[in-house]
Amino acid sequence: MPATPPLPPAQDPAVADRLAELRGPVPPRHHDARTIAALTANPGCARRAVLDAAGVDKRALAERIGFGPRFGQSPFAISRGNAFEKLVKADGGTTLLHLLRNQLGLDLPIGDQDADAADLDSQWLDLGTGEREERYRRTRDLVAAAARDQGDGPVLADHPLLKLEVGGRVAYVEPDLVAFRASSTSAPTTPWQWYLAEIKSFAMIDGRADPVKVAEAATQAAVYVLAFQALLADLGLPAELAATEVVLVCPKDFSNTPTAALVDVRRQLAAVRRQLDRLPRIGTLLDGLDAGLTFDLAKDEDGEPVRGAAELGKAVAAIEARYAPECVSRCDMAFYCRDEARATCSTDLLGRSVRDALGGVGTMRDVLALAGGEGRGGDEAFDDDPDLAEAARLLSMARRARREALAQAAAVVEAELRSREVAA
Repeated sequence: MPATPPLPPAQDPAVADRLAELRGPVPPRHHDARTIAALTANPGCARRAVLDAAGVDKRALAERIGFGPRFGQSPFAISRGNAFEKLVKADGGTTLLHLLRNQLGLDLPIGDQDADAADLDSQWLDLGTGEREERYRRTRDLVAAAARDQGDGPVLADHPLLKLEVGGRVAYVEPDLVAFRASSTSAPTTPWQWYLAEIKSFAMIDGRADPVKVAEAATQAAVYVLAFQALLADLGLPAELAATEVVLVCPKDFSNTPTAALVDVRRQLAAVRRQLDRLPRIGTLLDGLDAGLTFDLAKDEDGEPVRGAAELGKAVAAIEARYAPECVSRCDMAFYCRDEARATCSTDLLGRSVRDALGGVGTMRDVLALAGGEGRGGDEAFDDDPDLAEAARLLSMARRARREALAQAAAVVEAELRSREVAA
């Protein structure tokens, strides 16, 4: 009789119990497209991987240990975004449907373009209520039915819930968008596809939007497309049925009138898929942690924290981080990790490109020592470590080049000063 295969980490009760112990008796914070996009931007950070997998509130944790983040979306921006999303989805998605057909030229299976709002309302389905697993099942059933018959079911699905494996754990992602199926001239080999629409409140002026904001929206949308492709694979359907062009809906110019554009997210999709594949399995990371380690943010009956700041700080320090300057705008723990990197003179402070160019030299003290051969007795001291010998040679060359450049600059300045004195 064949042995029973081991459970995947996403379903392993031991892993789930250990993550619950790390989080403590507080509700978990679930992944969303924004956190997954940020996680994949720094896949080598074990600290963020563990905290996110355990559902720890990183902002509250950072504030508890004295390194609260100094960034975040303003309440005004959040309320504006919610109001704009309601406007786009008003009247059963009538506005959105007209944008898709008239502005983007997508062919939707809804018959006459002049259909009234009552007819269009029957094409809309709200999947935003209920428990997560129930919502995922309803989304899955909707996609399966539509795959059998394009004319079956609604055209628009509001807030479908999808699944995506992140570091060996299943994460539910709730698109802040609408999924629908349509035909497009850009995909002539495919009779129809599901498209995902990302609704954002930043303006599109003269048909163009802030490229930084568009890039962030495209990365988040790529997470949704990847999760939708996973759903299609689970149903035995080809991934090509999920369009790699996402509909970006934004306010037009300086008004609140919605406008739309197609954004190709193939590059972001490949990057997110590659980075997710590189994420360490959460079970492996948990095996390296001490028993009893916890990030418990619960409070007692008097409202006092159960765990002190020093204890929580010690727990955070027990998990290795990989800081990068970009973390400041992406992770709630960034200021703690930056302070930690400064205390150890880590080369992480110099950025990924410099850190990678240094070939694994961990601290700036080591960099300076290698550049000058301090206490090493020359390059021959590195014969037993070819990598360090090569790093020492290159750093020594860089140091000499810097000194020569400074000497030449000083000579030029001195010559210029002398010429001015003679002229005077």
